[in-house]
Amino acid sequence: MSVLPLVFTSGWASGVNAYAVVLLLGVFGATGLSDDVPETLQRPEVLVAAGVLFLCEAVADKIPYVDSAWDSVHTVIRPVAGAWVGALLAGQSGSLSDVAAGLIGGSTALASHTVKAGTRMAVNASPEPFSNVILSLAEDLGVGGVVAFAMFHPEAAAVIAGVLLLAGLLTLFFLVSRIRRFRRRRARRREEKRLGEPAARGRSVSGGR
Repeated sequence: MSVLPLVFTSGWASGVNAYAVVLLLGVFGATGLSDDVPETLQRPEVLVAAGVLFLCEAVADKIPYVDSAWDSVHTVIRPVAGAWVGALLAGQSGSLSDVAAGLIGGSTALASHTVKAGTRMAVNASPEPFSNVILSLAEDLGVGGVVAFAMFHPEAAAVIAGVLLLAGLLTLFFLVSRIRRFRRRRARRREEKRLGEPAARGRSVSGGR
């Protein structure tokens, strides 16, 4: 059986939460629930690192504006993780070349990361903080559920991941105006902070005199 559906699904999931993907796959392999997981992902140090980083992301991902900063940092990390996991899966099965699997996993991860980051910008344009928590929990549960499902039904999981990716891209298209508003608000805050620093230093100097 071709490993392509699992590569595609893991790539989509890596664009949303790469650490959860590595952790889940590693646990499935280490516990013997699946023979399709490469030994590299089952190594204790990999599982520990993925677990710690997953907890960090679980917190940062639920705080307005912090989540967008976290997404910016992971613009490179998530696609690279998707490509790395895809290449490992291909090397384990031998049914797909490592390069092709890396390209599929990386490009899919980049697409889903773009959806995630853009959606968060739109959500951050709203004044209430609860939507961030709800969306983050939905993403965590979605990644966990789809990846777990993919270990036993890879083709069906790939279809679900494809539908979610397409729906996300369409949603992102309709949220462009809110994303622009978020960027204007962030730029205004940076400008206010930049203008406020000289004034604060001036008050400090005059107070010292």
